[in-house]
Order: sequence, then C-alpha cells, then structure tokens
Amino acid sequence: MDQAKKYELEQTINELEGYRGRHTELITVYIPAGFDKNKVATQVDDEKGTATNIKGTSTRKNVINALEKISRYLKTIKQTPPNGLAIFSGNVSDIEGREDLRIWTIEPDIPIKTRMYRCDQTFVLEPLQEMLETEEVYGLLIIERKEATIGILEGKRITSLQRLTSGIPGKIKAGGQSAARFSRITEGLAKEFFRRVAEQMKEHFFDNKKLKGILVGGPIPTKDEFLETGQLVTKLKEKVIAVKDIGDTGLPGLKDLVNVSQEELAELEIIKQKKILERFFLTLAKEPNKTAYGETETKIRLEQGSAETLIISNEFPQEKIKEFSKLAENMGTEIYIVTKETTEGIQFDNLGGVGAILRYAAS
Repeated sequence: MDQAKKYELEQTINELEGYRGRHTELITVYIPAGFDKNKVATQVDDEKGTATNIKGTSTRKNVINALEKISRYLKTIKQTPPNGLAIFSGNVSDIEGREDLRIWTIEPDIPIKTRMYRCDQTFVLEPLQEMLETEEVYGLLIIERKEATIGILEGKRITSLQRLTSGIPGKIKAGGQSAARFSRITEGLAKEFFRRVAEQMKEHFFDNKKLKGILVGGPIPTKDEFLETGQLVTKLKEKVIAVKDIGDTGLPGLKDLVNVSQEELAELEIIKQKKILERFFLTLAKEPNKTAYGETETKIRLEQGSAETLIISNEFPQEKIKEFSKLAENMGTEIYIVTKETTEGIQFDNLGGVGAILRYAAS
C-alpha cells in the first residue's frame, strides 16, 4: 500500500471509529476478494425483511434505511473489486431524532479475506486496521547502571513500553573488607537487574512474529555486560542488530538509539522519511530551482508534470493531501507522507508542509 493510500485509509478508519449508534444500528459489510457480490446483495435484502421485526421504531427505521443504502450501492457495481470491498452505513447523527444517514465504501490495496455482515453500535474495523499494521517491528533497549527502558519501533512510531530500576547504590569510597563486601552486593544486584530486564524483554518480544531486530543502547560497559551475561534468551540475542553508546534514558534515549542506528534500519519507514527530507533540503540548498515548496508552487509543478517526488506533511489538510496525491498519481510522481517526529519533519512543516523535488530545473 503506497503512503498516500495508507494515509487516506488511516484517516477514514479514525473517522469511523468516532461514530457510535444509539442502538445496534450501524452496519458493517465485508466482501472478500473473489466473492460474488450478488450473494451479498441477496443477504442484504433478506436482512431488510428481518429488520422489520425490530421493536424500537427509531432503530428499525435506521437499520432498514442503512440496508437500503447498501443495497442501492451494490446495484451500481457489476462485480466485487479485485481486492474485495468494505461497506459501512448507518445514521451517525449525534442529535436524538435527527437523521444523518451515510455510507462509506472502501476498495483496499490489500485483499480482504473476511466475509462479514454485522449490525452493532460501532463499525467493525479490525480487518482494515490490520492492513495498516507495519510488517516490521524493532525492539529497543536502553540499559545503564541505575535503570533500563524497553521500547518498540513500529513504522514511524517509537513507544516506551516499560521502565525498570536496578536498586544499585551509587559509588562510595570504602576500603578493605567494606569495599569487597560492597562490590559483592552491587554485583549481585546487577545480576538480578540483568535477569529482570531479560525476563521483561522476553515478555514483550519473544512471541512477536513481526520482530525483525533488536537495538541495544547505553553507556560503556553496562550494555555490553548485559549482553555478555547470557541472561537474554538465545532467540532474542540473535535478533540484536545494533549496540550503540547512548547517554540518555527513557523516551529521549530510545529516540537517540533509533537515530544512531540508521544504517541498520535503512529500510525502515522513519529512516526513509528522514532520508527523503535530507535530500529535499540538500537540493533546496544547492539547486533551489530543482525544488518547490508551499501549496501554490508545488501544485503548479505537479500540474506541469515536472515533480519527480511529492512530499506532504501528515498535518497538511486532509482534503489537500487527497487532491495533491491524486495530481501526483496522474503524473507518475512518487509520494511521501512525512511526520514531525524528526527534526527535518518539523523544519519541513514550517516551510508549509508540502513540497517537491523536481525532475528538471524550473525556468
């Protein structure tokens, strides 16, 4: 799924999630790829007959009207689209007694495998939400003497999952037997801390089938000692693809870890975003006439067909994103939707949130 279509689907899902029927009157229909839409149309017509038995006058009316809207739509298409079809319909008015009957139809880029008819208080969105899930997930660990932070990187999103503290006391000046005793105590606490961290890493990541790798960061020598103790189960230790010197802890530390692991994460979405923005700003600095930014100039370049790559901030107005993406698709222009999760993303948003790298210098 390309970025523009993924963004559009994400926005539609967010909208549908916000609706709630007063009763079980919001209708969800999923038609899987290759399934005969006429069979679904027959089922919808049958459901209209069943709906006449609903006791509540308002609910009965809303369900029948929504089914009728779906039935009329199905008559307008000859067959099920190649990847299937998702249909949502119902009265979504938030004012009692007022009607706001709507229908949404989605032809996804990824085949629908689910066949479903559901009448409920909410729309069933899980099959579409699964399409948005990233296929690659990276585990993150920042570990230092006093604490550890476990996190996860999914697409562009970095999330802190858990913070653990070691209970190891700070360094003290002591001599003789006191120093030896203090060393034994801290060594024991460190081993226990490493054991707990490894246990929680297993809890978070062992059964995650999408886990592609693990990044470990922290000061020397703590992170290395943790990996050398053998506490981390073999399956996860084999997933460690980068070990980096990191000073920060918590979420800032996790972000630093991702930032310094760009080589290892070259194919990941957040790095792709960073690289395309770096390319945009480098071109802007060295060959400004091979870039465009701002709504007016970028639109002109798209319409001329001179834009090689369109870049849009996800905070740009949704309708404008759809408009510019459509222009780009018509001209064979590559599309990138970027966020403000990187410094470059913030800088780009400050330029207006839309721009392009051109195929040739503008005159």
